[in-house]
Amino acid sequence: MSTEATATPAACDLAVVGGGIVGLAVARELLSRHPGASLCVLEREPRLGEHQTARNSGVIHAGIYYKPGSLKARLCVAGARELFAFCEERGIETDHNGKLIVATSAEELPRLDELERRGRANEVPDLRRIPADEIASIEPHAVGIEALHSPRTGVVDFRQVAEAYAGDVRRAGGSIHTGCPVEGLEAHGDGLELRHPGGATRAGYAVFCAGAWSDRLAVMAGAPTEPRIVPFRGGYRRLRPERAELVRGNLYPVPDPDLPFLGIHLTRTIDGEVLLGPSALLVGARDAYRPWKVRPADLGSSLAWPGTWRLVRNYWRTGASEMLQAVSGRAFAHEANRFVPELRPADFLPGPAGVRAQ
Repeated sequence: MSTEATATPAACDLAVVGGGIVGLAVARELLSRHPGASLCVLEREPRLGEHQTARNSGVIHAGIYYKPGSLKARLCVAGARELFAFCEERGIETDHNGKLIVATSAEELPRLDELERRGRANEVPDLRRIPADEIASIEPHAVGIEALHSPRTGVVDFRQVAEAYAGDVRRAGGSIHTGCPVEGLEAHGDGLELRHPGGATRAGYAVFCAGAWSDRLAVMAGAPTEPRIVPFRGGYRRLRPERAELVRGNLYPVPDPDLPFLGIHLTRTIDGEVLLGPSALLVGARDAYRPWKVRPADLGSSLAWPGTWRLVRNYWRTGASEMLQAVSGRAFAHEANRFVPELRPADFLPGPAGVRAQ
């Protein structure tokens, strides 16, 4: 996405801080609700969508995992339907390549039952329970004892979606400013002043959509210090192109309900690559796309927070496993071998990484 070079406005009715897919979607929606309002988007990086927007596997989830009746469940199901429609309207490529959640042991079946119950309660379209002898009809090289099949799960390049949102913002009269981190803010009776390298922008209202840095901006705006973000790096391995035919769509494990992660899985992306991942490694920087990158302020914030130590104490075995997978391609590939026995460590190359704002 091209760099924006226009000067930041001294004043506007509405400001959105953060130029990822969420911030751009919010800006687009605000302008549709308030036509004629002046709006600016302030993004700290030189390009839009540099962080979580561009650093993910591109899966459009169907809504299986979330507690029925929850906001997550409602937004996931409705959002997937609306996103596919939006992409079709704008000519953005998507692929309903489906998801297979595979149980490989009997002890996983109660959790698979619960996922099926949630999926049906959430009205996930075309969800089916698959016996072992039908798994190969969907994923010929996969094995398991039972599975859930969600054929309406798909993939997209979310950066392309963000670019489309940015275009809508500009056409509706909004301005977008990159290389413009908000470094301070001050509330006034009629709004607030956002301070940045370009000077200051006085806004009537502001919405903060700053991903991994959103808690710090919330505190600047007068919010409590809780909840706090702790960064987890999600690393991927890339399947060699000559072996990519072993995976048709998306192969997922049955997740551990005590953890906020879906487990290491295989994903065929919109460009035809197959990724294995992600890991979930506690890291020392909120942009630690290399696992050993450390920013003292980020590391200090995580280590000073009691919640980090509670997490380590309760899940140290999981943490040790994640550390092993971060340094050992063999250990990482072993997770793929559970579902696709033909896969070997040598089949994988280094891949991309993202950081969760957990």
